Amino acid sequence: MTADDLTEFLAIRPRLFGIAYRMLASVTEAEDVVQDAWLRWQGTDRRKVDNPAAFLTTTTTRLAVNAAGSARARRERYVGPWLPEPVDTSADPTLGAERAEALDAAVLLLLERLTPTERAAYVLREAFDYSHREIAGVLDTTEANARQLVSRARRHLATRRTAPASRAERRRLVETFVAAARDGDLARLERLLAEDVVARSDGGGRVPAARKDVSGPARVTNLLDNVWRKYWRASTFRIVEANGEPALLVADADGRPEAVVALDATDRRISQLLIMVNPDKLQGFAG
Repeated sequence: MTADDLTEFLAIRPRLFGIAYRMLASVTEAEDVVQDAWLRWQGTDRRKVDNPAAFLTTTTTRLAVNAAGSARARRERYVGPWLPEPVDTSADPTLGAERAEALDAAVLLLLERLTPTERAAYVLREAFDYSHREIAGVLDTTEANARQLVSRARRHLATRRTAPASRAERRRLVETFVAAARDGDLARLERLLAEDVVARSDGGGRVPAARKDVSGPARVTNLLDNVWRKYWRASTFRIVEANGEPALLVADADGRPEAVVALDATDRRISQLLIMVNPDKLQGFAG
């Protein structure tokens, strides 16, 4: 292992993490995949590697595909609803530096419904602009099949999600949401919610959280009211950047994160609330 070998790995590492995170929606699992790729890089005869970036991307993607299969089995045993682990992209801007696609929490949640290979093809194409030929090489398949994988993934996401609001509109909704939360203005909160709004909470069995999705403006508002009165009465609320989008960070009096609330929005209304309260998944927002 030479200094040049380390330099080559560090240069591509942000992309490797970006691929693994989008595939697994877990910082810890993504870091494990990147570490495994590093170990394989150390054990490889670099004289036989013409393109280190391509080699490392292929290695990481294939490791992530394998990890995604076992991760799905673990999530079937997860206590309550599962949500992607939010990432503070203001602290780690490289995660979304190339293209922000497949980074939004709502999209990561939809990607869980795809096969690991479909997910890999979609991430490489939409987030990193790989050609179908390059994707075929990474996934050891034909170019025609790579094209089909990407197409199937796109169709699935298109049928499951209407056109999202712009970043500016999301920011406006988050700001209004935070202001209403600070004021305890439930009527104003309810007016922000779409008729088919859904709230999903991830406590992972570590802290109290709704064990089923909550639907409809009245029920979601009631859920938020109960949470604020029972758990967040003395909390602070501020806007942060999570997964490349504005989100609500709830912290206790000592500044420890209690929740990250991501909003998915369409047509000037909030269509989905993703409420992360599992402390194991909030470490990136501590401090």
